[in-house]
Amino acid sequence: MNSRNWVRLFVSTLLIGAAAGMITGLIVEAKLYKNFVDFLALGIWLFGVSCIFSLISQMGFFAYLTIHRFGLGMFRSVKLWNAVQIVLIAFVLFDLVYLRYTAFAEKGDAIAPYFIPAAILTVIGLAVAYLKQRETNREAFIPALFFMVVVTTIEWFPVLKANDFEWVTIMFVALVVSNAWQIMLLHRLNANSKKSPQL
Repeated sequence: MNSRNWVRLFVSTLLIGAAAGMITGLIVEAKLYKNFVDFLALGIWLFGVSCIFSLISQMGFFAYLTIHRFGLGMFRSVKLWNAVQIVLIAFVLFDLVYLRYTAFAEKGDAIAPYFIPAAILTVIGLAVAYLKQRETNREAFIPALFFMVVVTTIEWFPVLKANDFEWVTIMFVALVVSNAWQIMLLHRLNANSKKSPQL
């Protein structure tokens, strides 16, 4: 990929993730503003914080690209590496439900509500992985699902520990939008790079 496309990926992901986080924050934190000045100040602050979330997403993305190449080299088989990723997906989803339940549930609380974040993340991950597969090849499905589920959960971990609904929601949206954008844009930029000189 040439340098122009790297910059495009970085800037577009930063802005899209920040905008998604800001809009979500303005919705879930509506009680914090009562006039236009409050609204504007909160929006600017949320945009800045969401830029940080988007940068975390990008660090996770490039880390996964490295891990993916390492996994392919170590297991020497796409099928075997995909099988390992499926096991890790299941493990992370289990932990996302069980560990949060054991950490935050009070006596008598049902476990069902703790399935909701994992279920939403899984549905989004499956949708993105399906689109990725349709635009590239069948082998792309599991890596895309792994990235959307496992990497997003790792990036999401700081606010999951805090268990604050507003910030869990804001960071989740910023991360999911950023990650989906990156995974769906990468193959298009790679295709464009083949048509232009490399720097």
